[in-house]
Amino acid sequence: MPLDPALTGPNNGSMRRGLVAVLACAAAVAFPAAEAVGSASSNPLAQRLSRALAVPHVSTARSAAVALDLTTGTAVFQRHAGLSLVPASNEKLAVTYTALETLGPDFQVETDVLGQGGLVGTTWRGPLILQGHGDPTLSRADLNTLARQVRAAGIRTVAGAVLGDESYFDSRRTAPGWKPSFYINQSAPLSALTVDRTWFHTYHSLAPAAAAAALFKDALRAQGVLVTGRAVRGTASGDAQELAQVLSPPLAQIVRFMDRESDNFTAELLLKQLGAVSGAVGTTAAGAAQVRTALADAGIPLAGVRIVDGSGLSPLDRLTARALVGILQAGWEDPTIRAPFVSALAVAGRSGTLKDRLRTPPARGVVLAKTGTTSVASALSGFVRQRYVFSVLQNGSPVSYWWARRAQDRFATVLARQ
Repeated sequence: MPLDPALTGPNNGSMRRGLVAVLACAAAVAFPAAEAVGSASSNPLAQRLSRALAVPHVSTARSAAVALDLTTGTAVFQRHAGLSLVPASNEKLAVTYTALETLGPDFQVETDVLGQGGLVGTTWRGPLILQGHGDPTLSRADLNTLARQVRAAGIRTVAGAVLGDESYFDSRRTAPGWKPSFYINQSAPLSALTVDRTWFHTYHSLAPAAAAAALFKDALRAQGVLVTGRAVRGTASGDAQELAQVLSPPLAQIVRFMDRESDNFTAELLLKQLGAVSGAVGTTAAGAAQVRTALADAGIPLAGVRIVDGSGLSPLDRLTARALVGILQAGWEDPTIRAPFVSALAVAGRSGTLKDRLRTPPARGVVLAKTGTTSVASALSGFVRQRYVFSVLQNGSPVSYWWARRAQDRFATVLARQ
């Protein structure tokens, strides 16, 4: 797939280097070597934040928290800011930032219908190929649109097969470190070609590309195009010609759904999309490397950071509260991505995974954050009004998710009262 101009647009070059320098300086001011701001501080705000984190069944030694005043760039609270912890779904913040920065908010994923052979009268002699490029939103409605375009091209019969081409990504269906139970239960099978998140009639297909081809064959038939061959997985040849195309919603909409609903499947496909940007086959490892590069370019401290998957399901992932605040601050400071980056976050008491949390003033409607929950990790990171950026990370074996969330909500509420 040719690269969109957004891939090489104004996020790079001198403007980006200038932003990196600003963020690097801000990080140096905000995070001094000695963590002087914390529970022992005489600062009243720091004391209130420290008390907010004091809950039973959550280990202080395995927890971290940072709060930064955006207006001054200084930390108002720090505890174990550089502690390397499992981030749960706060991992998605790193993917969101990198995707918006690298691809651009207007980036769209294309799905193509290619033809091998040629049109003789109204008969296409040769296979049609449904070629995916990792659109997590691809649906049967999109297949109907593609089928109408094929018919509009004058094709009434396909004397050949329908192939589902998922070669833009590798064929690994899960990410490193996932528990077997995560497959299907936490994320649909990963593929560059999935329709309705691999839902095929009454079940999730374990062969997404073949299932997509079968559904496209059905869509062609519904549009009056007869296909004589089978629907199977395959790969387009280099001389295949484009017959039809649909585009995903803009990336800004995709990450808004991903972060607000904490959608694992979308996050993993976006990570592979980042891996494919270089022109290689999209893999989780290649996408993780792109994320690290983007974070380093933004001046975000990577000590204690390990990017393994995109969703945060992997227990091998590691982030620090310092890095998470850095990611949030970098998104806030970049005018080209700030609006979609911030609007992707759930709103306290109103939307997404925060709809049923922080439902009363002063936090309701003014805390915008990304949640994270697994058996061993709980997290909340985001913004309070336009004043504070914060991150709370808690680990345990297991961690008490109820008490962890209580501490997070109290921490955010203290900031909202300021």
